[in-house]
Amino acid sequence: MNAEKSEKAVFYQPVNELLPHPPGLVQARRHPRRPFFRKLLVHASFSLTLFLLYKALSTSCFVDLKKDWQAYHDKKSSESYDSYIKRIEDGYLAVPSAESALAASRDYATHPHLAGAVEDFQDAKDILALFQSEFGIPAPATEPIYPAGSPESREATLSSISKLSKPAAWVDIYYPVMNTGNADGLAVELLGESDQPIWKANLLEDGDPRDETAAKYKDAIPPWHGLSAGGEAIGQLVYANYGTKDDYDKLVGAGVDLTGKIVLTRYGANFRGLKVQGAAERGALGVLIYSDPRDDGSVTVENGYEPYPAGPARNPSSVQRGSVMYLSIYPGDPTTPGYPAYENATRIEATNIPTIPSLPLSWANAKLLFEEELGGVLEGTKLNGRVGSRKVRMVNDVDTKVTPIWNTMAAIPGHIKDEVVLLGCHRDAWVMGAADPTSGTVSLREVVRGLGALYKRGWKPLRTIVIASWDAEEYGLIGSTEWGEDFAEWIQAHVVSYVNVDVSVGGSRWDAGASPSLTHLIQRSAQDVPHPTDAQKTLWDARFDVGPYNGPVDAGFARMWDEKTSNAPHIDPLGSGSDYTVFLQRLGVASSDQGFGMTPTDAPYHYHSIYDSQMWQEVYADPGFHKHVAVAQNLGLMTLRLTDSIILPLNTTQYALELDSYVDIVIQSAYRGDILPDLYPLRKAIAKLQDASFKLDEEKASAETAFRKALKNIDRARDPRVVRRIIQWIKEHLGIGALQVQDLRFGALKWMSSVTESSLSGPDICRSRSKGPLCDFVRAAKRVRVANQKLAAFERGFISEDGIKDREWFKHLGVAPGKHTGYAPTTLPGLTEAILIEEDLDLAEYEAARLTTLIENLADFLEV
Repeated sequence: MNAEKSEKAVFYQPVNELLPHPPGLVQARRHPRRPFFRKLLVHASFSLTLFLLYKALSTSCFVDLKKDWQAYHDKKSSESYDSYIKRIEDGYLAVPSAESALAASRDYATHPHLAGAVEDFQDAKDILALFQSEFGIPAPATEPIYPAGSPESREATLSSISKLSKPAAWVDIYYPVMNTGNADGLAVELLGESDQPIWKANLLEDGDPRDETAAKYKDAIPPWHGLSAGGEAIGQLVYANYGTKDDYDKLVGAGVDLTGKIVLTRYGANFRGLKVQGAAERGALGVLIYSDPRDDGSVTVENGYEPYPAGPARNPSSVQRGSVMYLSIYPGDPTTPGYPAYENATRIEATNIPTIPSLPLSWANAKLLFEEELGGVLEGTKLNGRVGSRKVRMVNDVDTKVTPIWNTMAAIPGHIKDEVVLLGCHRDAWVMGAADPTSGTVSLREVVRGLGALYKRGWKPLRTIVIASWDAEEYGLIGSTEWGEDFAEWIQAHVVSYVNVDVSVGGSRWDAGASPSLTHLIQRSAQDVPHPTDAQKTLWDARFDVGPYNGPVDAGFARMWDEKTSNAPHIDPLGSGSDYTVFLQRLGVASSDQGFGMTPTDAPYHYHSIYDSQMWQEVYADPGFHKHVAVAQNLGLMTLRLTDSIILPLNTTQYALELDSYVDIVIQSAYRGDILPDLYPLRKAIAKLQDASFKLDEEKASAETAFRKALKNIDRARDPRVVRRIIQWIKEHLGIGALQVQDLRFGALKWMSSVTESSLSGPDICRSRSKGPLCDFVRAAKRVRVANQKLAAFERGFISEDGIKDREWFKHLGVAPGKHTGYAPTTLPGLTEAILIEEDLDLAEYEAARLTTLIENLADFLEV
């Protein structure tokens, strides 16, 4: 990166506010040859028409007609757009409250939410009722719950950019294949002579009565792995640390044969499904995965902390449920990859789920296995690869079937209907899920309340907003993926950004991940949100917050934490593990995710356990529920700024500049120089993209200037013929009368959504008057429209229909979940994996060439 580009990377600020300050009111010129009343009529028509047009473009929708007329009559200055936006945002920020969030969490997080269960369906209907209440949607006589693929379901989404004039809410039903565990058929036993059991694990959590909700539901959801293979496995136990590819390769390299073994591995470092995949590929018969207190940081019983619920340390009986889908191959319904899981869908044999059984274990059970079978308690990595002398028997009994799930959706139509901002959080949980995902659902609920309050007071978004409560995320991002596959063409044509929240509060440190084009927006929004507990700071400062507990930590965990947080101030790219995956990595929609996560000095988060409970949330995660509110405020600000900014706040230059660092990572990671292709053409293409993006930045600023100037020139126009043309234009292009004030607000911006090159040469006002104030405005509006089209489509420029080798469902060549990590992102995945995993120079050269062509085409698309 040269010095000039580096400087632009530091100081570049994308244009994100394009509306002008409202001009002063206009007095029509006297015409001595016209009768007094005709002059008065011309004067009134001209002035009022212009006034309403200016108001539509630049004043608050909250001001009622009486105040509008009074301001005009008294010739007072109209409110500036900046003031209007600030008032909208301040009005929104005042709505989310800790009291409301706490009450909602106590409602949502005190019963199970397993996807496909009766409680899950009731939750879907409760969210539907919330949307109806907050957005003033009358509840129809028949519940708007539609099977996916039905005409009603299709129309509900597709009409949100065409026919919809008022908010709407509905539920889509999809039909994926999922499973549930049968508690009586789950077993882990240590076998003695004649293969008789000498010890049997108690797989259920203890349900300590001091946590009333955990005690009540301790037997509600058995501890099993979603989408795991049923069956029995008997074999010697072998310890494989985290079960990463590196761990398995080291064992095999050291002569440890995994064939016929039961692998014991701990949670962390990679997605749990990939632990099972790696074991199966090396001949193992089954996998046991446990929660290790070494990964709990400082807050352990060994450091003197009492276990939950008596204290902040991990409850030793807690079990992490979770999906073992092979997430990095493809998410969603395993039997319908790439297309939606309708009830009558044609299904294939799944290739992204395990073929060997697995089960989750508590630390209490795992500790006994270590002591009885693997030679004692853990000491660093000394037990890696140790094989037990006796056999272990495991049984995983699951019921696998097509199961209905329910996505609850809402749409708030905007003035510009064909540009959509999508906001979502999943609703299902393995048990109560006070953190995952109830904290996110609570924050989303506060966003809905805030937007609803604005809407009830007269605000209407510039762009359409669609809000989703996704289902079955825990099984493998199923609800969002099926909807994304169902409406792929619509999404790629209209969705400008996806705003995701999942766990909004699970610890002390706020963190965000996003497409690089959204990093400036996230930073500015977070800097405008108060810190949840320190009035002298902002949410942006919470990136450095830590928990309240101290003590030594495991050395290996400390190294992993340091590597993870080495770029703490940076907003990292997105890997996978939440609902943004289909939108970003298959459809090319700029996406973001955020929330408060755990640090080494926080109380351990009982992930997917019965102890992810309301009590734990109130006592340890977020006393007072201020973090829930902070996330809600930031989500809402981002949504408002994506929705109401005339120029979309997407920073293509930031993205283009970061591509150089992605290439640097490839080079630095390569441990063999002979498999590195010539990357100069790729560097050259990136430089071309950066130059095109700089020019687009200049065009955005110039379009803003032209837009302001055009309105100012209309302000100066006093020819009655122009007045008549303005009125006629309003009627023709907006389809309304000039004095229909309620519908005219932001009407010109609505019209901007249909501006095209042909509109400047077709049979409209500009055909006979190629110059003039109105035509200048039309042309300025067109420039804004074209710039926004480039910005919205930028992320889609990284989509390759051929996808990524061996996992073609993922089509984004800029970022994907790591093939062997699942959660963590891999940037430039095709090129990176050709070098680091395949070690194939020919493939690496092909991937470099493919990426070069893609980026060159994207640069050509950005050219202005």
